[in-house]
Amino acid sequence: MAYTETKTTGYGTRVKNSCGSIVTGIVLFCAATALLWWNEGRAVKTADMLEEAEGACVELANADKIDREHEGDLVCVSGFATTEDSLIDEQYGIGVKAISLQRKVEYYQYVEHSETKKEDKLGGKQVETTTYTYKKDWVSSPIESGEFHDPAYQNKNTVLATVENQDLWAQNVTFGAYKLNESLIHSISSKEAFDVTLSDDMLKQIDKDTKTAYERFYGAVTTTAKPQAVPDSTGTATAEASAYDFIHVSKNEIYYGRTPAAPEVGDVKVTFEVVVPAKVTVVAQTAEDTFKPFKAKNGKTFQTLVMGKKDAAEIFESENSANSTWTWILRIAGIFLVVFSLKMIFGFIETILKVVPFVSNIVGWGVGIVCTIVGVVWSLIVIAVAWIFYRPLLGIALLVIAGLLIWLFAFKGKDKIKELATKKSE
Repeated sequence: MAYTETKTTGYGTRVKNSCGSIVTGIVLFCAATALLWWNEGRAVKTADMLEEAEGACVELANADKIDREHEGDLVCVSGFATTEDSLIDEQYGIGVKAISLQRKVEYYQYVEHSETKKEDKLGGKQVETTTYTYKKDWVSSPIESGEFHDPAYQNKNTVLATVENQDLWAQNVTFGAYKLNESLIHSISSKEAFDVTLSDDMLKQIDKDTKTAYERFYGAVTTTAKPQAVPDSTGTATAEASAYDFIHVSKNEIYYGRTPAAPEVGDVKVTFEVVVPAKVTVVAQTAEDTFKPFKAKNGKTFQTLVMGKKDAAEIFESENSANSTWTWILRIAGIFLVVFSLKMIFGFIETILKVVPFVSNIVGWGVGIVCTIVGVVWSLIVIAVAWIFYRPLLGIALLVIAGLLIWLFAFKGKDKIKELATKKSE
């Protein structure tokens, strides 16, 4: 059932808050402008670095032997990444020979959701109504329910066990005759589920501890006696075989709780994955029997590892595409922040007129349009000046577009207003 809270803010407080937001808006405007400038510089430098790297890149047939002829060169080479390192999850006593052993933990919790509606009243007051709803869901970390707004749901969350996420990585990963550095190792993404087997003694202890935690929150429960698992030749048994009441192991999952098919608040789910040896392609600078990032003339560095066999042309095409995508994402984000900051700066005009909501809404709409146009024009100017600094031809073109927008808004808009005024007088 939904829980609702209502808050009323007086006219004087609203005006004071809107005036205070002017400073925040100015700071945000400066930060957004800096973001737009930095992004253009980053895009150009990255493109130049990729162009230089592609021109310098040498494709090797394979990584089976260290090619002294290309020592210190930027190379593109495919091969099989593998390791002899054994990784051990000490908490569960799980060991495996793999590039990475990863533990992911989820908790079944009540999650608070909110929806807020604001309504302006005559005289400048604002009534803010927030509706809170609660749903059970799997989350990555426990939720403090004592801070929930609805008293009926406060302190409703618990956890049967606290387990941390963990990523273990091999230190020694070979790539033919070479060794991969840490950054390249962490780029390998050949994940597979890792089936878990726990010792019977560990299962008994976990089941006992989980039952204690469960009863502390839910109260005492009656459990039925069940046959214990018979350990195999390795001295281990699974929870599925022994049918413990509060711990269940199935494939790559360890489940704390009574019934995995019907989770209760407090249940914990721990899953395991491994990164297995795989075919990969590396683009990096050789350094004796390993690799290091290639450093371009502008100071930008580059190295990458992709899954499967790729040639240099495919990799650099993908890198240039990614650079373009990120450039546009940051451009759009920067423009949005510029417009938003201008609305914060000039929002006090709308707030002052809130004594008559209808008038305020009209003025607010107008302020929003003006801020949007000015914000977009300003952003284009910043981008253009940045490109003039880094790439003159494109920068000048952007300045022409920005000037055209200013002309259309300042002169054509003025003519349109005169035309409407003339028609009204007739």
